[in-house]
Amino acid sequence: MKRVLIWVLSLWSVVGIGLSGSEDGLEELKAKESLLSYLEKDSVSPGANSLMVPLTLIQGAASKGAVCLDGTPPGYHLDRGFGSGANSWLIQLEGGGWCNNIRTCVFRKTTPRGSSNFMAKQINFTGILSNKAEENPDFYNWNRVKLRYCDGASFAGEGQNERKRIWSAAMEEFMTKGMQNAEQALLSGCSAWGLASILHCDEFLFPKTTKVKCLSDAGLFLDA
Repeated sequence: MKRVLIWVLSLWSVVGIGLSGSEDGLEELKAKESLLSYLEKDSVSPGANSLMVPLTLIQGAASKGAVCLDGTPPGYHLDRGFGSGANSWLIQLEGGGWCNNIRTCVFRKTTPRGSSNFMAKQINFTGILSNKAEENPDFYNWNRVKLRYCDGASFAGEGQNERKRIWSAAMEEFMTKGMQNAEQALLSGCSAWGLASILHCDEFLFPKTTKVKCLSDAGLFLDA
């Protein structure tokens, strides 16, 4: 059943921008939020041998204008690397479609995709974020980060817009956490953040000695 829902969500991500601009956009967005909440149940529920990683808010982000739709500071989850992966970084960008008018963006203020007040205080790192070699052989011992999505537009605004400011504030934060010394770095994202990984790949900047790659997962928006 969940596989079917994931497929539906991927399809919805492709057409979501157009839907949110229609008269039924708000209802479509509410339905999508319900679907996302269902799919995210496993990520916020601790299980046997699960790795629950706490939410960290970016302190000082608000003073730079780097805020979520409701004005709260953006956040992320970080699990430190170890061993041979101690100087390698994986940044995963959270997905969730777009809002593109007042009604849909105001609605998002009451969800985790518009306010850090509604974000889970800890989430389960699985898949590409797992710390288990048998589940995630390539990245299990890297510094793994999940950057939460709360602006409704892939953080793709112009420089004077708070949306791009969140991206900049997050990168500054990760650099202070040790990412400036990265030997390898991967920027990845799914859905709206798959698109964001494309939009921001050229801004994922490191010294020439760092191996840098970008991965877009289901990041195709037909009219983006």
